[in-house]
Amino acid sequence: MSQPAPRVSKIERTTGETAITLNLVLDGQGKHAISTGVPFLDHMLTLLTVHGFFDLELSCNGDTHIDDHHSVEDIGICLGQGFKEALGNFSAITRYGNFAIPMDETLARVSLDFSNRPFLHYDVVPLDQKTGTFDTTLTEEFLRAFAFNAGITLHVDVKYGKNTHHIIEAIFKALGRTLDQATSLDPRVKGTLSSKGTL
Repeated sequence: MSQPAPRVSKIERTTGETAITLNLVLDGQGKHAISTGVPFLDHMLTLLTVHGFFDLELSCNGDTHIDDHHSVEDIGICLGQGFKEALGNFSAITRYGNFAIPMDETLARVSLDFSNRPFLHYDVVPLDQKTGTFDTTLTEEFLRAFAFNAGITLHVDVKYGKNTHHIIEAIFKALGRTLDQATSLDPRVKGTLSSKGTL
């Protein structure tokens, strides 16, 4: 029996604001080499990669002398494109994922569907404006860019929590685990998991 094709992608994006190179291996081991110019985002993407068992190489040279917005959003775009390219037509995947991560006083729940109908529901307790130097409003911007470019219906809920770092960290860990669930191959699925036969 022939081995399935590797589920990998390479994305390059250059604009007047950022230059990004991304290499993604879906069926990996959590290996990572991430340098975005936004240290807190490096930390979050490392968590996503480790807990999602993906391999990710990512570099970004962006206009962080202005602020982190362009880099964070464009990285979300590229990571979403990377998942979509690696999955092709979403054939043979579980498609859905749902995972809750507790982190001390915080509980983050992430649910998603590789539906090819992008949507973001983001219902998170109020965050401090900054954690370190990171503008926490960019968490939602990253998730929206990621979901819309990956073709994901994405729901993120944090009903309680106090420590902003814990809240965002729990979201990224839960997202990693949920992506691992949803992208897992299911031998029972022939083609695309849809009663319509396509997404």
